[in-house]
Parts: sequence; C-alpha cells; structure tokens
Amino acid sequence: MRKRHFSAVMLATVLLAMAGRSVAGDLRGHGGPVRAILVQGTQAVTGSFDTTLIRWDLARGVAQSVLRFHEGAVNALTPLPGGGFASAGEDRRIALWNAASTAPIRVLEGHDGAILALALSPDGKLLASAGRDGTIRFWPLADGEARVIDGRHGPVNALAFLPDGRLASAAYDGTFRLHPSGGGEAASLALGLPLNALLIADGEIVIGGADGVLRIIDPATMGVTVIEVAQAPLVALAISPDGQMIATAGFRGALLLVDRRTRKVIRRLEGPAFPLWSLAFSSDGAEILTGGADRLVRRWRVATGEPVSPIAAEPEEARWGALANHPGVEVYRACIACHTLGPEDGNRAGPSLHRIMGRKIATAPGYAYSPALKGMDIVWTRETIARLFEIGPMAYTPGTKMPEQLVGDPKAREDLVDFIDKATR
Repeated sequence: MRKRHFSAVMLATVLLAMAGRSVAGDLRGHGGPVRAILVQGTQAVTGSFDTTLIRWDLARGVAQSVLRFHEGAVNALTPLPGGGFASAGEDRRIALWNAASTAPIRVLEGHDGAILALALSPDGKLLASAGRDGTIRFWPLADGEARVIDGRHGPVNALAFLPDGRLASAAYDGTFRLHPSGGGEAASLALGLPLNALLIADGEIVIGGADGVLRIIDPATMGVTVIEVAQAPLVALAISPDGQMIATAGFRGALLLVDRRTRKVIRRLEGPAFPLWSLAFSSDGAEILTGGADRLVRRWRVATGEPVSPIAAEPEEARWGALANHPGVEVYRACIACHTLGPEDGNRAGPSLHRIMGRKIATAPGYAYSPALKGMDIVWTRETIARLFEIGPMAYTPGTKMPEQLVGDPKAREDLVDFIDKATR
C-alpha cells in the first residue's frame, strides 16, 4: 500500500514538472496590440496599445505584475543598468523603472509628441529618445538637462547606439542619420521611403523599411546592401544573441529569419496574417517572441519556425459569414486588433466600427477619444474613410492615437472600404 502511494506521489510530481515546462506558451494578458518587447534573462517586459506594461516569467509563461502609469499606448522599451528598464509612448513621457518597482523611480518629460523610440548608450550613462515631434533627446541618467537635436520634418521612428557611442536614427521621411557621440553634424542618407526599425549587429546598421526591404549600412563608408525579404512593411527587427540571425516582423505576418553573413532569408515563419508590431529573441536564442494585433505575445521555435502554441482564428472572424472571402479582408486584418465590427464586440484599443457609416468622428459610445478629434467636422462615409487611408491618419486626423497606416493601392483601398461598409451595417 505504501509502495503504491509512493509511486502515485512520484508520478504526480513528474506530471507537474512536465506541465510546468509545457505551459510556457503564448503570453496572454494585454487588452490591445503588443507594441514593444524587452527580454531580460528569463524575464520579459511588454508594452501595449492598452497603456499597460506587463512583467513576465518566461520559464513559466505567466505574468508577474501589471504596471500602470502611461496614459497612452506604450511604444518603446529599453534596458537600464542594474536590470531596470525605460518605457515611453503616446503620453510623451519616459518612465524609468528598477528591477522590482511597481511605480516609476523617475519620469522624464520634454517631447512635444508621442515618443516612438528609446536607446541606451554603451556606457549606460545616457538615454536617447525620439518621436513624432521630429526631435532626438539625450538624457543623462545621473542627472542634468537633456540635449536636444532638431531638424527632422517628421517622426523619428527608431534609434540605436553603435559600440563607439555614435547614435543611428531612422525616420518616417526616409532619412538615416549617424550622430557623433560628442555632438556636431550628423552623416546622412536619404533612402526615399519611411524607415521603421533599426538595430546594430557587430557594428553593422540594419534598417527595416516600409517597402519590405532590409538595408544594411556600413558606418565607415555609408555603403548600403539591400536584402528583399517581404512584400509588406517591416516594423520591427531583432538580432539573435550570437549575432548571426536577423528576425523581421511587419504587416500581414511578415515574420522571417535572415542570415546576417550570407544576406539570405533562411526561414519564413508561417504566422498569422495580422500585423506584428514587435519581436525579440529569447536569451538563449532558441525562441522568438512576437507581439501582434491579436493582443498576444507568441513564441516561435527558431530551429523549426513553428509556433509553440497552435494559432487559432479570431472568434470575430467566424461571424463574418459570406464576407470572410471578401477581397477587403486581407487589408482589414491590419485593423482587427484595434477595432471590432459587430454590435456584440465593443471597443478595443480603438472604437468599434459598428454602424460607422454616417457617424460623426469621435462619437462612438463608451470610447475615450483624443481631444483633438472631438472638434473635427468629419462624418464617416466611404469617401472619408478612403481619404483617411490614402493620406494617412496623421495628415487627415492630426492628434489621433491611431498608428500611421497608408493603403496606397487604390484597388486595395476600395476593397477595404467596401468590406467595412458591408460588415458594419
């Protein structure tokens, strides 16, 4: 009897241990698209359009704490010395957190627009930030006044420090700049299209653009190598711990691995068709974490390209019926995490689109709109929605929290508007 009891206890212990390893799948907890991911050893921090930050235990796949401070989407994260991190976003503020704090230990303010990028200097003494106001700011972490660089004519989307202390920046206006560590005139390249993401890999500068192309820049010569990887905008990049692989993420599930040495795509991860906003390698390089429009942090096996957890369709999509095959569906997938279509789905990071046609802007019930939208005289029709995606939210509805998205192809734009019109009645 004792022997059987002992065996049962041992079996239960083994099963619990196995379960503990298997539950470390997708990370669920955010209420909006996951805009930023920072991996720190066996932990991660994520920031979302829902304004929250979540600390995660990656080994167990569980949330450790939810941090509430920002008053808008969290767009950027970067590590700080001692295991802390900095966060920034639409509310124009930078919050500094230590490894265990539940409130910021310091808040930095000064930007006149949403903050889109953060970077820590190699010596850990300086924090750089940039955003929609077109400026880059250098903040001494010990104390002191920020140094401001002006001169861009639009948002600065990405920042990264080189090992020698120079700062690389990439902007919506298509310019790449390399700023000297001590100040002075920056070296510049005009690349001709929105630049969304960049990273440093063994001294090389890797940039992801709106045309689905990777550009690798030699900082010594400013020479550019082009790698075509996707037919969709790239919005996030990550480098493997050994510096050998570049991961890319973007719209319509553009999730790929590129060998940095050979400049070749080595694996396409068969992911969902909705936008991916952020990604990071695990500390051991065995997994990639992606943050997307489905509000999850998904985990992928680098060796096989397979998701750790099965990918299920959005419940909302199951209710589209005959419209599921509409040509506008593929374009609409870029909107699915922020907006719903049916009367039963409610608001998400953005307002519900149910009965949007004929509705005045900023009047959907129960949604907290940006103050700038409330005074606008726009009524949503097929024509005004088409115009929104033709010139972009920042131009058509200045002050919006909506991420910048353009649908340049007139046929795709027409399909999107027709789908929204029919699906929201």
